[in-house]
Amino acid sequence: MIRNSVQSRRMFSTSSMVKISMLAGVGTVLMLLDFPLPIFPNFLKFDLSDVPAVIGAFAMGPAAGVAIEFLKNLLKIIVRSNTGGVGELANFLVGAAFVLPLALFYQKWPDRKGVLWGSAAATIIGAVVAGVLNYFVFIPAYAVVLGYPVDAFVDLAAKVNSAVVDLRTMVAFAIVPFNLLKGLVISVCSFALFKALQPVFKRK
Repeated sequence: MIRNSVQSRRMFSTSSMVKISMLAGVGTVLMLLDFPLPIFPNFLKFDLSDVPAVIGAFAMGPAAGVAIEFLKNLLKIIVRSNTGGVGELANFLVGAAFVLPLALFYQKWPDRKGVLWGSAAATIIGAVVAGVLNYFVFIPAYAVVLGYPVDAFVDLAAKVNSAVVDLRTMVAFAIVPFNLLKGLVISVCSFALFKALQPVFKRK
């Protein structure tokens, strides 16, 4: 309880707010540098924008990581949104589902074991949350906002993977694997950068 209280005060300190804002800004820039991967349908864009949130969560706690996820997507909506905010909402919810468990594991075990188990749990949880939300919420919302039928997304995915025949198989064979791969890459990049930046975060 005392530890959580101390972390809360640290998060809302001027120094922490500056760091959160800076990391959110970097995350927004990384969101704008997204790109498709040839093994997935081109509407699934890969980016490294979750890396700053994970670094912030490692350095300042889980709440800071979620705050960075929220701010980067808010900034993205202000700067440029091509999906009426649906893409940014999806990025925030899936990103938070990834960052939060990883940060909680690291908070409990602040060592290599915590990072490894936290990364595994975060990758699986993030992929499951992405699959469920895309099936029930995001793909139908994209269809409404962009004016395309859901089958149009299925057809795009089927061109890359013949196993995709409907929304359910698109989630199973495209969206979930995409997020598993993304989670793995984000975990590796985040830990490497955090170790390099750790002296900066420890400065007063």
